Amino acid sequence: MAIPDVLARLDTSRKGLTEEEAARRRTPPAATEEAPESLAGAAVRELANPLTPVLAAGAGVSAAVGSVLDAGLIGGVMLIDALLGGAQRTGADRALNRLSEITAVTVRVRRPGGTVDCDAGVLVPGDVIELRAGDAVPADARLIKASGLELDESTLTGESQLVTKTISPTAAPAVAERSSMVYLGTTVAAGSGRAVVVATGERTEAGRTAALAALEPPPSGVELRLRELSRRILPAAVGSGVVLMGIDLLRGSPLATALGPAVSMMVAAVPEGLPFVATIAELASAKRLSQRNTLVRNPSTIEALGRVGVLCFDKTGTLTEGHISLGRVSDGWHQRSPDELTGEMRALVGAALRAGPKFGDDRRIAHPTDRAVIEGANALGITLDEGLKSWKRVDELHFEPARGYHAVLGTSGPGHLLSVKGAPEVVLGRCSTVLRDGHHVPLDDRIRLELGQEVERLARQGYRVLAVAERSASSRADLDESRIERLCFLGYLGLADPIRPTAKASVRQLIGAGVRVIMITGDHPSTAEAIAAELDAINGRRIMTGPEIDALDDERLGEVLSDVAVFARTTPEHKARIVTVLRDTGKVVAVTGDGANDVPAIRLADVGVALGSTATPAARSAADIVVLDNRIETIIDAIVEGRAMWGSVRDALGILLGGNVGEIAFTLGSSLLTRRSALNARQLLLVNLLTDMLPALAVAVRPPSAASPEKLLAEGPEASLGTALTREIYLRAVTTAAAAAAAWLLARMGGTRGRADTVGLIGLVAAQLLQTLALGRRDRLVVAASVSSLAALFVVVSVPGLSQVFGCRPVGPIGWGIGLTSAAAATLAAVAVESLGIR
Repeated sequence: MAIPDVLARLDTSRKGLTEEEAARRRTPPAATEEAPESLAGAAVRELANPLTPVLAAGAGVSAAVGSVLDAGLIGGVMLIDALLGGAQRTGADRALNRLSEITAVTVRVRRPGGTVDCDAGVLVPGDVIELRAGDAVPADARLIKASGLELDESTLTGESQLVTKTISPTAAPAVAERSSMVYLGTTVAAGSGRAVVVATGERTEAGRTAALAALEPPPSGVELRLRELSRRILPAAVGSGVVLMGIDLLRGSPLATALGPAVSMMVAAVPEGLPFVATIAELASAKRLSQRNTLVRNPSTIEALGRVGVLCFDKTGTLTEGHISLGRVSDGWHQRSPDELTGEMRALVGAALRAGPKFGDDRRIAHPTDRAVIEGANALGITLDEGLKSWKRVDELHFEPARGYHAVLGTSGPGHLLSVKGAPEVVLGRCSTVLRDGHHVPLDDRIRLELGQEVERLARQGYRVLAVAERSASSRADLDESRIERLCFLGYLGLADPIRPTAKASVRQLIGAGVRVIMITGDHPSTAEAIAAELDAINGRRIMTGPEIDALDDERLGEVLSDVAVFARTTPEHKARIVTVLRDTGKVVAVTGDGANDVPAIRLADVGVALGSTATPAARSAADIVVLDNRIETIIDAIVEGRAMWGSVRDALGILLGGNVGEIAFTLGSSLLTRRSALNARQLLLVNLLTDMLPALAVAVRPPSAASPEKLLAEGPEASLGTALTREIYLRAVTTAAAAAAAWLLARMGGTRGRADTVGLIGLVAAQLLQTLALGRRDRLVVAASVSSLAALFVVVSVPGLSQVFGCRPVGPIGWGIGLTSAAAATLAAVAVESLGIR
């Protein structure tokens, strides 16, 4: 449609909607907006796990055989577990909502009184938005103004080439051909524009596509491990109950009598906290990272972060200080520092200044290379008309990595002047002459070779090299790529960005933890190699360039990736392809970036990281994690937290599974030896209440231990939930069963069977709690949870009425001494075994 028809259809104007009208159109809230989940809703969600049916069946059987109290206790265990998990989830959701507000993508919206910034989520059809390079498009919109506007629509259409946008109406049926439209989730690569919103949320092209493909992501990592454990645990839980019932039936007990203990055994064998222990650990990690300048959009990202095996990053601002400055100027043969420039070299800097974006009037310059040229020229007192009588901008082609240069057409006196700066190989390829000693000389093969050698010399010194060229142009007032030819080469600018003092140690730390570090940059190969060598990041591997990547198919590229440490002269398409091929070879990949050109790779990575408070809105929108500073140490903190999460999950699972296996062993053993189980149904449920909930929860959410980052980085899926978990389960099971058995036998030697059963219960619970204390003794929450559970056991055993409900007998100091001493001795033995590494 024509622009006036669009505005009339949406009942708006070029000045946009009034705030009142926009608010009216936002009510009632869009169906896509979700209200914060209530505690009850979160608790119900926690109950949706494979273990709930087993517990519910146990409660039903208990009620059916007349033990209503046992059924109530089983239901209480389920409810308390669900409420604890739900409370953690709702609390974390509130925290994440606050973080989402901090990292929310803001848009510039026109109002009749001027332009205002607002959250992209409150846009309505009829709002008029302004778009600039680096922006993520916040909604589907019809352009009403465009100036050199080019978009990256690869995330929507799959087309890697930039799309030029205009305001002219188009009837194209294909989304990729609608040049007058911009779409949610795409990225403004160059230029600027203004557009009127026509669709938001699920009504957008991206929203409809997401609705059609609304599938749950495949389970991975910790979720797969927990599913595997659940598949093993459920048969074991049911089997233990069947074995106990079989023993009682063989001894002549009636079915109703044998069924009660069997159900209790089955319930006791089920680790109620298993389904949500990983979620709670992830939520806690996300909260801690938020306090260290790292905002995690989705807690499940923590799990993937802990599995990262390859970290891809651009060097600028991460490994380096992030502030590029003008360090050398060269005419192609001779180099000088900025304070020693000749007249021709000053004119060269002036030409580079002209071949860049507009600046001044508090205008934000997005690209650090442009900022470095502007700051360097300002420091030298060089202006846009350096070497000229006058100069005025007419048109320009903005820099884009796929293009490799920035070109500006201006007027100088009676004629036009075309100024270009960019990558040396790109600019030199469009030059036909070179300025040497004040004369225009044909650019032959010999001179090209000499100019190439100068690039190498600058790059080996660690400089990022820009080539600058100019020529007189015809009177045409428009500029397109076909006019960037027959240029006169003027010289090079060398831009320096010093390496951060901590970068080398950080890279060494990551490599030591088994994380492969890959640098992907648009810089010259020699510059990238010099930086990587200084960081000890090459390690015998090679450098590969963008053209070399283009020469290989995906299969061959996958074969050579393991030999590459640095990718240089890459485009956004190269970055995305590298990430895709790495993932296809089975690697878990994290990608860091801050610019619109990094967006495709960030989206494709297992973990996308937007770096720095100055990251473009598009990068922030695409990322799973937003790091508010550019320090590589912060990225390592995030990976350490992800790895440590696996250790916390292992410890919590050790508590849940090891303790339950110990309970089963003690219960079955006492039943076989004495023809009656030492623990009744309610006592087994009590054990789970005291040992499986608060203590395990506290261990899962505790911060990483005081161990070194190197040790924490050694954690991971295989290291934490493989052999180490199995060993921890067995050790805890043996310790728990041994403590309970020792306490029961010692108490039985000098007392009644009922008193011995109660002392055995004390030994069983205390052994589990003391092991938990030994594990998390440095954490106040773990200590508080363990001590509280032990205090609760004391109340249950010592209060006469309550003691009888659970089938216990109040015992005096001697009974408590026996139980606690047995638990302490077994725990000390387990700690000794653990410290000595005895297998």
